[in-house]
Amino acid sequence: MKPDATSAIVPRIFAIRGESVMLDSDLAILYGVTTGNFNKAVLRNVSRFPTEFSFVLTRKEFADLIFQIGTSKGRGGRRQLPRVFTEHGATMAAMILSSERAVAMSVYVVRAFVKMRRELLTDATLEARLQKIEKTLLRHDSALRDVIQKLRPLLLPPPDAPKPRIGFHRGEDK
Repeated sequence: MKPDATSAIVPRIFAIRGESVMLDSDLAILYGVTTGNFNKAVLRNVSRFPTEFSFVLTRKEFADLIFQIGTSKGRGGRRQLPRVFTEHGATMAAMILSSERAVAMSVYVVRAFVKMRRELLTDATLEARLQKIEKTLLRHDSALRDVIQKLRPLLLPPPDAPKPRIGFHRGEDK
């Protein structure tokens, strides 16, 4: 895979239980093994995968994920609920597979997780800046309203002031 391969991996990272994770089937494809063999290797080394590295989805989470991905419910498919892996879990999975491809792909997976984290941080920073700008604009809005309210009476003529007569008038006092 090329260095821009991380762009192809990022769409395969999903947010579940507040974690960024990848499906076992996606990692298996990247690491060049079948999903079944991938999961067997994980189960043989289950002590290396605490819940913060890997967990099995609930039926509701899997249904929500299928809806998010847009996969149809056709014939075939999975017989068991999928296992998902965090960034650390994906790296650990590459270590237990220990093939050259798995090790090489783990670098791309980690880079994809880092890229996604950076994008989320950028989004959060941008959101904070927009909120600050919005507060400033609201404060300026309020100040402008006050100025307009104070200027409006000055723009209107005085209510009961007699109008001066225009032109030359004889016999008037000055």
